[in-house]
Parts: sequence; structure tokens; C-alpha cells
Amino acid sequence: MSLHVTHLTKLYGHQKAVNHISFYVEKGEIVGFLGPNGAGKSTTMKIATGYIPPTSGTVLVKGLDVTTHSLAVRKRVGYLPEHNPLYLDMFVHEYLNFVGRVFGLSHQQLKTRVPEMIALCGLTREQNKKIETLSKGYRQRVGLAQALIHNPEVLILDEPTTGLDPNQILEIRKLIKEISVDKTVIFSTHIMQEVQALCHRVIVINQGELVADDTVANLMKRQQLIRVVVEFEGEVNEQELAALPGVESVEFIRKGVYRLLSQAATDLRPAVFRFAADRQLSLVGLKQEEHTLEDIFRSLTATPIAE
Repeated sequence: MSLHVTHLTKLYGHQKAVNHISFYVEKGEIVGFLGPNGAGKSTTMKIATGYIPPTSGTVLVKGLDVTTHSLAVRKRVGYLPEHNPLYLDMFVHEYLNFVGRVFGLSHQQLKTRVPEMIALCGLTREQNKKIETLSKGYRQRVGLAQALIHNPEVLILDEPTTGLDPNQILEIRKLIKEISVDKTVIFSTHIMQEVQALCHRVIVINQGELVADDTVANLMKRQQLIRVVVEFEGEVNEQELAALPGVESVEFIRKGVYRLLSQAATDLRPAVFRFAADRQLSLVGLKQEEHTLEDIFRSLTATPIAE
């Protein structure tokens, strides 16, 4: 496997930023690494790239321990931090040449690799500009280019689309998809559409604890409650509606329109039809709402983890 995290813990004083988490990522996978702010995502990524040491536990990249083979690991990992640290006074092509030399690429290798990355990341028109003159979207492209310059086997991206407009997000998303064909990609984000569009698997941490590690499809199936929106023509007794068999709760939306919550195994439609018929109410609409990844994320991270 490309990335193997085992019982990873990171302490800052008495605070546990990461608490005994374990997961793995296989070659060719795109994995979304999710969690609320302060959950420990960036800390885990920094440990996996060799930037900070763990307190305990191990992280293996292509079988190499990041603590004992740090330089060898860095040659195999491409890393785009959340705050993209670029040398703003350098020209784009100059910066990529500099990063390539840091990774040990020869002059001959750089002659082909730099133009390849400039083309791949859509920087052809910007290659002779200083980085300080570029927009946020193009600076992110430069960050991706530097993460890829040495052709790493594992790509770790921390909030790669933060601060981008919708068009720029789509462009970066497309780029990640293209470069992931022969690489392992793990990235953190707060944009759930990004996860659904790109990821094979999702890992969720909350307060330093791993709370989910599964495919997107399986996570969607975890939602215990079914939501049904019903619309009546005329007045409805909300208490009688809440008393229907299988109804967990009722949410008022607007006059005559309610959202009913039930357990996944319960089909509310027959009870709602009888309710309307018995009271001679016109049933205007009955629709089951689709669950979203946002719903799953909230259910996994809303409740604080007990000490």
C-alpha cells in the first residue's frame, strides 16, 4: 500500500491533536480526508510528509517510515500545504526549476519536466510572470506544479481549493482527476461536492479521533433517518401528524407543508395517505428527500467525543 498510518498520536503539551488513528491508502485511490476545523487533518498530513514528528505510532509511505527515512519519503511525496508557501518574487518557470533542483532533478530532467508541469497545470501563459502577480487560482496551480515536479507516487493536498471561485474549483478538480491516474491522492476539503465528484473513499476524523473510513456510497447508506416532505391543501393538526406510526419527528416548513422523519426501515407513505383520506384532506405532494454527504458529515462530527 502507498500510505499506511498505524496508531498515530500527536500531542501538543497535554492536548491530543491526533489520537491513536489508523488507516491506509492504496495506489490509485483518491481519498477525501474530512473533519471540522481543528480535527487534526493538517497535523496528520504534516506528519505523513515528514514536516513534523509523531508523538507515537507510525506512518509508512511506500513501506518507508517517515521518522527514520524522512528524506527518502519526501522524494516519493508531493505536498501542497493549506497555506501555499510560494516565493512570490520568482517567475513561475524559475520557481519550478528551483523546486526541481531541491528534489535532485538534473538539468536535463528539468528541461523536459518543467514544461510538462507548466502545460499540465495550465500555466503556459503565466510561466514568464512573477508569482506575486498571479491570481489565487493560478497560485494554486503553481503549488500543484511544485508538488508534482519530481513525479511523486503519493500526492497529499491540504485544502487545495480554498479561496477559489467556482470556475477555478472546477479547473483544479479536473486537474486532480487527471494527475491521479497513476498516483495515490489524499486531500482534505470542506466542500462535499468535491468529495462526491473525486473520491473513491472518505476518511473522517473529529477531535483527533477517526470516526469513519468507508466508500462514499456506504457512508450515504449509514443515515438512519428517512426524510419525507408532505404538502396538504388545508389546515393540518401537527400533533396528529406526529402521532402517525413510524414518525420520529415533524418539522414545519410553511403552511400545509411538513418534513417527517422516520427510521430507514419505515415507509410512511401508506400512513400519510390514510391520514389524508380519513380527514378528507387533499394531498398535494409527497416526496422523499435524498440524503447528502453534508448530512453524514454533520452526524459524524456534531457530537463531541467523550474523554
